[in-house]
Amino acid sequence: MSAPAVAAGSRHRQLPPTHFHHVHGANIWLDPSSTQATRLESFANGVCFSREPLEPGQIFLVEIEEKELGWCGHLRVGLTALDPDGLEEVPEYSLPDLVNMGNSWVFAITRNHNRVVPEGDQEQSRDLLSSPYLCIEEAIRIPRDKLVGRSRPGRYSHLLDDLYKSNALPPTARKSRIGVLYTPRPDGTADMHIVINGEDMGPSARGLPASRPLYAVVDVFASTKSVRIIQVEYGFPSLQTLCRLAIQKHIVHRMAIDGLDLPPLLKNICKYE
Repeated sequence: MSAPAVAAGSRHRQLPPTHFHHVHGANIWLDPSSTQATRLESFANGVCFSREPLEPGQIFLVEIEEKELGWCGHLRVGLTALDPDGLEEVPEYSLPDLVNMGNSWVFAITRNHNRVVPEGDQEQSRDLLSSPYLCIEEAIRIPRDKLVGRSRPGRYSHLLDDLYKSNALPPTARKSRIGVLYTPRPDGTADMHIVINGEDMGPSARGLPASRPLYAVVDVFASTKSVRIIQVEYGFPSLQTLCRLAIQKHIVHRMAIDGLDLPPLLKNICKYE
């Protein structure tokens, strides 16, 4: 079956884990798992790509791990139909350099993106953030749990976590989670969507070539120093996720997990995931 787990009729199929491509900007260091990208110096040459093209409806999700003061500008994300292996060199910037090469759509992360509203239609109201699923154009349905950022465990982490859930913090705050995906259209094109802490920002670009492989673009730019990939469950939640949610539901804040009679590995999962 070639359709993604999130497409209608095949929501229970799991997609393979996502990783960063070995082709990246000159200032990027990847950890051994290729799931964390850190810019080692300067503010540019931080362009990264997904290792594989995305499936329709598959989200490439990253969490902002580290910030660096003194720079102006933030994380940039998008999609490209250019094969990273075919690049003679990775552009210094995703905006404007990569975009100017053509077949690339990249946006700086802000609260409001350049949405493309269909003629004669009004913008749809924001998806209810209390819903357990993020639904995009009826065909895409992704569990919201992994899409929302979480603060570091601490005495007030439960208060900060509520700010992430309501998407009230700046979109480029540390531990925010940013994702990009595309949805196919009946005319053979695709819309690109950016998701910030579980909230769909609407179609940022239309008319993408859905018939071509589309790679995620993550530009670890300026004040964004390091990001890590968050793996998303599309079908039924795993037993690990169900256990974590059940435990977290019955505690005030995540520091209380230390006092529970649980295996150390499960405690760590409940505190940090």
